[in-house]
Amino acid sequence: MIDLVEMLGFRFMQRAFLAGICVGVVAPLVGTFLVHREMAMIGETLAHTAFAGVAIGLFVGSAFAVPVSPELSALVVAVLSALLIEAIAERTDAYGDVSMAIVLSGGFALGSVVVSLGGGISVGIKQYLFGSLATVTEENVRLLVALTVLVTAVVGVTYRQLTYVTFDETAARVGGIDVTLYNRLLVALTAVVVVAAMQIMGIILVAAMLVVPVAAAAQVARTFKGSLVLSVVAAEIAVLLGVTVSYGYGTAAGGTIVLAAIGVYGAAVVAGRVGVRPSFGGR
Repeated sequence: MIDLVEMLGFRFMQRAFLAGICVGVVAPLVGTFLVHREMAMIGETLAHTAFAGVAIGLFVGSAFAVPVSPELSALVVAVLSALLIEAIAERTDAYGDVSMAIVLSGGFALGSVVVSLGGGISVGIKQYLFGSLATVTEENVRLLVALTVLVTAVVGVTYRQLTYVTFDETAARVGGIDVTLYNRLLVALTAVVVVAAMQIMGIILVAAMLVVPVAAAAQVARTFKGSLVLSVVAAEIAVLLGVTVSYGYGTAAGGTIVLAAIGVYGAAVVAGRVGVRPSFGGR
């Protein structure tokens, strides 16, 4: 039996829960737009490029004794990669998810080369690959809270435009919305979410939080806005349950949270089959 009082008394667990709650807000908030645009793979792509960013940050710090935050280097590389995906899609004959496949493989290849050059950094990069509760620092939490506020504010301000672009790009253009600008904004927000969540989720599994809670919400939601709200609820249940079980049984945080999210998805499928469909109003 897990002693919840004892668990919440540890500072590292308080940081882990706060970080998890932030991830549970921002990941489905952006993921809802991605899933409804059939762009679920972009999270996986940017996670692989974030791996390259972490490797570069650790390599520079190790080889040149220059203090470089791996989170900051991952954020820069992931945002640049997000814009590169859009540039390839807009300026070449690549169609569908080809641009994502090119950037995904290129990001992982760059990361693996840098790790091989860095030697000892392979030890440090493991915590980013698989996620960890114990390594979430005060600095990580402050960065995550700041990114959560930023992403939530941007989505709140641009909600109407992002929704139009999500459902009908042609109508959005006719309506005077700069579709290219909002496409770039959405992929840039995705990059920010991936980097924000990778400390606790791990690079390998971070993309799951962009997709699985949204898929769960889609089973029972009646409207797009309802799907947005319910996906955040599903993500928070998965994060709180996953972090608690991870602490209690010493399992990998990222993997436990994703399995909890899949469990929530299964429950949502059953709820949808029996007709449980809460309404939140609006489109």
